[in-house]
Amino acid sequence: MLGVPEMVVPQRRRGTNLPKMGDFNQAVILDSIRRSEEGLSRVELAASAGLAAQTVSNICRRLLDAELIMEAGKETSGPGKPRTILRLNPQGMYAIGIHIDPALTSYALLDAVGTVLVSIDEPTDLCSTPEQAVAAMGAQIRQIIAESGIPEQRVAGVGVATPGPVDASSGTVVDPPHMTGWNRVPLRDLLRESTGLPVVMDKDVTASAVAELWAGADASATDFVFVYIGTGIGAGLVLNDEVVRGASGNVGEIGHIITDPDGPPCDCGRRGCVKVTCMPETLVAQARALGGLPALAEGAVQSLPEDMAALAEAASAGNTAAQDVLAQSARRLAAAVSVLTNLLDVDRVVFGGPFWPALAPTYLAQMPALLTHLSVTDSVHSVDVVGTIVNSGEEAFGAACLVMENAFSPKAAQLLLDSKI
Repeated sequence: MLGVPEMVVPQRRRGTNLPKMGDFNQAVILDSIRRSEEGLSRVELAASAGLAAQTVSNICRRLLDAELIMEAGKETSGPGKPRTILRLNPQGMYAIGIHIDPALTSYALLDAVGTVLVSIDEPTDLCSTPEQAVAAMGAQIRQIIAESGIPEQRVAGVGVATPGPVDASSGTVVDPPHMTGWNRVPLRDLLRESTGLPVVMDKDVTASAVAELWAGADASATDFVFVYIGTGIGAGLVLNDEVVRGASGNVGEIGHIITDPDGPPCDCGRRGCVKVTCMPETLVAQARALGGLPALAEGAVQSLPEDMAALAEAASAGNTAAQDVLAQSARRLAAAVSVLTNLLDVDRVVFGGPFWPALAPTYLAQMPALLTHLSVTDSVHSVDVVGTIVNSGEEAFGAACLVMENAFSPKAAQLLLDSKI
């Protein structure tokens, strides 16, 4: 057509021109706009989403009226009328995230483009009852909103990331291994009551996988495993550019994959599981037993994050005992991760979580070769090993991204037609 040059647009999720698909189509448009750093025109949106130009125009008008997107200037790319570029409006929506780890609870306030406006960390309260602890979390969230000065009606909700296992359908935390007393805690409902806001709850590993997508990971990385290293270790899964959650929301419980058949006994009755060979507290205990690390000497009272930092610092300084502990953990965890990469045929492994920075130098140096050796598809494709693009200390970013995913990402469920039609 004269005046309209040929365009190359990324092929993401496509919309549908069937009736009653407005919500899905709107999510497709929002998702396309947020994925483009430079913004997109209506013509480009129609091409990438496979929607009629009028459908795209109507959706964009609604989004502009709601101030979720904004016009960001004109662009001329050839003969014809200049195109108006559309981008997300940073102030159009906000989300709050809360990440609960047995050692640390983190909060983050994000705007619509993912900028962290507020970040707060505090020790996790495991002495109070879960109900009291969650009430305090709710109060902290209310304080963050009040002090930020943002319009409360623009807060889309609260995302909460918690250790598993969880009952996703009821928003319940089901007896996490390192949080004594948190058995069948209705976290989602308690937090909704204490904040007065919609709440989305997910496992910490799943939230981390969502964050990796939301933060702008390599567009080619549509299939990957996210290995989360916190007080516990789990895995998030992304296939075909979508986060996989499983039947009950508990994808990634890898604690009982055997990494060393001759390793220490596990409470499951077997030996050498991830749970007893690779977790940070295990590594600290091993280093302490070897001696020669003053910061980890018997009687030295520190938190687990401080202990892991001391172990990493000792290894970096050339302490062979510390280096051996971390190298052994890399070999063991590679054995577990290779089970996932071989089973799922992914070509990327992303490591992250609160304790990842302490392990990153050793793992990034040793893990690629280990996974290549253990891969059954190494003659077909390699397996990239990378660290998360989410900044260390911003695990609550992933929790807030759960809200953004819920608001922006197209969901197959939206395509299900009413059975009465």
